[in-house]
Amino acid sequence: MTIAILLVAAYLIGSIPFGVIVGRLRGFDPRAVGSGNIGMTNVARAGGKSAAIITFVGDILKGAIPVVAARSMGFAPAVQAATAFAAFGGAIFSIFLIPSAIEHGEWPGGKGVSAALGTWLALNPLVVLFLLSIFGIVVAVTRRVSIGSISAAIALVPIAAILSHHRSFILLAIVMSALVIFRHQENIRRLIAGEEPPITSGSKGGAEG
Repeated sequence: MTIAILLVAAYLIGSIPFGVIVGRLRGFDPRAVGSGNIGMTNVARAGGKSAAIITFVGDILKGAIPVVAARSMGFAPAVQAATAFAAFGGAIFSIFLIPSAIEHGEWPGGKGVSAALGTWLALNPLVVLFLLSIFGIVVAVTRRVSIGSISAAIALVPIAAILSHHRSFILLAIVMSALVIFRHQENIRRLIAGEEPPITSGSKGGAEG
């Protein structure tokens, strides 16, 4: 029963749409701006850097806090991994956004990048260090956040396999990687068509977590 409560709580925390909350406090809705995503990159388009930073921190924390709680309660790595997935699942499919999503034909959540980083920050900070390095290098070279996010998602599996000692963590990495890439399918289509704008353009596109 305790594990079930933990997983439900993790999902609900992960479901908190910080981008939407920050947007409302700043007088805009990120779902009506740019790519329509609720992550920090799209929030920055209408709310600026401060709004983006608040969104990023909130999304990181909603991934990290449930995992930290699971670990502090003494749960095994398998339960920690399940908790991480529950929080991540809330980030990409938020129960709080389902009514609006049905009404407007939107996906009820973000792309999960920041929340995923938060979960791994709690599970294994060294994994995050490598992922951020890959992300930074790829974005610096390509000037496209989407390529950086997809590259980091692909790299997550081998990095987790090398640095993690629990099979449940590796399985979590595989599932997270697949879902992050799935959520970037629109970006991938634009990349293939040569229509994905660089981050300097300020136009629709990019990858938001």
